[in-house]
Amino acid sequence: MSLITQTPEWKALEQHARVMRERHLRELFAADPKRFESLSRCELNLLFDFSRQRVTTETIQLLIALAEACDLRARIDAMFNGEKINSTEGRAVLHTALRNRSDRPVFVDGKDVMPEVKATLEKMRNFVEGVHSGRIHGHTGKTFTDVVNIGIGGSDLGIVMATEALANYRNRNIRLHCVSNIDGVQLADTLEKIDPARTLFVVCSKTFTTLETMTNARIARQWVVDRLGDGAPARHFAAVSTNSAAMDAFLIPPQNRFTMWDWVGGRYSVWSAVGLSVALAIGMDQFELMLQGGYEMDEHFRTAPFHKNLPVLMGLLGVWNRNFLGMDSLAVLPYDQRLHRFPAYLQQLEMESNGKGVTLEGTPVEYDTCGVIWGEPGSNAQHSFFQLLHQGTARVALDFLAPVNGSSPYQEQQNLALANCFAQAQAFAFGQDTDEVRADLVEKGLDEAEVARLTPHKLHPGNRPSTVILFPRLGPKTLGRLIALYEHKVLVQSVIWGINAFDQWGVELGKKLASSLAPALENPGSADVDVTLSGLLGFVAKWRS
Repeated sequence: MSLITQTPEWKALEQHARVMRERHLRELFAADPKRFESLSRCELNLLFDFSRQRVTTETIQLLIALAEACDLRARIDAMFNGEKINSTEGRAVLHTALRNRSDRPVFVDGKDVMPEVKATLEKMRNFVEGVHSGRIHGHTGKTFTDVVNIGIGGSDLGIVMATEALANYRNRNIRLHCVSNIDGVQLADTLEKIDPARTLFVVCSKTFTTLETMTNARIARQWVVDRLGDGAPARHFAAVSTNSAAMDAFLIPPQNRFTMWDWVGGRYSVWSAVGLSVALAIGMDQFELMLQGGYEMDEHFRTAPFHKNLPVLMGLLGVWNRNFLGMDSLAVLPYDQRLHRFPAYLQQLEMESNGKGVTLEGTPVEYDTCGVIWGEPGSNAQHSFFQLLHQGTARVALDFLAPVNGSSPYQEQQNLALANCFAQAQAFAFGQDTDEVRADLVEKGLDEAEVARLTPHKLHPGNRPSTVILFPRLGPKTLGRLIALYEHKVLVQSVIWGINAFDQWGVELGKKLASSLAPALENPGSADVDVTLSGLLGFVAKWRS
């Protein structure tokens, strides 16, 4: 895999790219008015329109040949079969098992994990329905009206994203709050809003040692004790973890504990008991519909031929843009406010997975891997950073996501959102050339000198590659399909790049250093630290109030 750039398939793409870099999307559409028919796919009620990508049918054929040379199908099968494709940690990668709605067993080390997955889902259902009905209640007998999820990274981003996306389906008797940051602001703001007697805290941490999560959890626990007594936390805390001893020490009773498995990475864990807070917010039926949507995308990814396979095509287009057209980043632009946290969720999913600089064999890569993933809801983005995308020098590819039917009761407003979405896709693709700019200025009555002066400033080069992902409406199944689509895209790209998408060693160094520095921040004036930090700690001591 470290020699992927020396394969005939890679070389063919490099040669093809030299030609394609000189072609404009205007020219490509003029040469093939039926580009939409040949360069779009509709699967699982997701329209994947990549006709505005700087590709032809030949490009797709060459990319598929590259995927086949990398043995992509075998790698897909290896993941679904429970092989330990996370090679640096010796683990299987089976977030797909969490949403497996078939009767097929899924084996890890010869053991079928599906009975345990199903048992956990049933325990979640019993707990969620108990909270909603009042059967599970607080220390004083009052029902819960607020749930506070305490986690970070994969134990926060997916929960926030999913509950925001599915807010139309929420249980109106439960308010969900999410606390992640260690600086205490979110926790303090949340504790001001809630009644301790009516609040359930859900602590999500695989190890039950994560610094940010456990710092917030301990403060929250003391807050409950101070107001309701020493015995109260047993009724006001639930946990999702693998660390039984730590949960014992925290006095979380067995019925309030939910398991995690080492074959599920944090950024893939919203499908697991980590999604308990999602289920508490929207109900277990809706949560399982999200699982169903993810499963449907899994089956499509597992079985569809590559030329019809949405995650495969999405992943290969990303490789084309990154490695052959030199795109530095991908902007994800949802035209639905409900998806406003989807770009942030994808930041962790993609950049933590494929932000790697060595191959599976441990050799430095000789090509670009994951670029920067970023984005905002489209309408807001148009009034902030679209200027750079249209006329700046940054090299950015674009994903537009939009429901045809809006998430608000005001469909006429979603029609305007769609008009903006489609217009921006057109503008990025085709731009506005010199003749068009001049004609527009002349029509406005400007004299020739003014036309000549303004023309360079109003040119839009276009030729910005984009994909439009359109769907009927945003609901649990659709969200499940979208999340799984991007998850599998990550696998596809990791196979092409020959990297491990399922470890995150780059995250660990900062955690280790932070733990060692925490005592120094408690008493910065007397701390014995590295000379490179003494200046910073000096100002901390000076300004500590």
